[in-house]
Amino acid sequence: MSSHLKITFTVLAETAGPILAVLVDSVDDLDITTLKAAPAKKGAPAAPAPQTAAAAGGPTLLGQFGDWGAYAANSGGRTVCYALAKPSSQATQPANRPRDPAYIFVATRPAENVRNEISIVVGYPFKAGYEASADIGSAKYPMYTQADGAWVKNPAEEARMVDAMRKGSDLIVSGESGKGTKSTDRYTLKGLSQALDRVGAECK
Repeated sequence: MSSHLKITFTVLAETAGPILAVLVDSVDDLDITTLKAAPAKKGAPAAPAPQTAAAAGGPTLLGQFGDWGAYAANSGGRTVCYALAKPSSQATQPANRPRDPAYIFVATRPAENVRNEISIVVGYPFKAGYEASADIGSAKYPMYTQADGAWVKNPAEEARMVDAMRKGSDLIVSGESGKGTKSTDRYTLKGLSQALDRVGAECK
């Protein structure tokens, strides 16, 4: 893989909401187009589709805080800010199963009145109907999944999860693929609080 990261978000309109397609090489020298909102659940209105890569502005690294980078990007005149990290460690069962890169980002989109929305890309398609888990210490947060993405199942818990992430040391994400492979990704939370503060200052 190249040393230059390129993330391309391709939006596919489906009844459950847009699906994220991601190509990631590393989290160095980020080149991102726009951020994807959580897909609408059944019975809820579909989230507006983000613009494609051709119409979006490249990102600006606002600062690096430990494993967490703070970024800002412009899409159609709208500023999007986010904190992003990749796992500090990964494991699969059975061991060494191939998968695409995984990462987590916490996004703020002022134009949509969205702040600190947590999104996780696990690097493989989740098992259909699977409920992933994000654990911070003894606190467990169920995650709604679609394709290779996961979002906080209960929106009322999102602010509490972000607060727990600010105060915690590690976040552990557990998932299972459609082929039955189980994964455990550990993210260090050191630097997240500073990254979110920088994101908040940029995207008010």
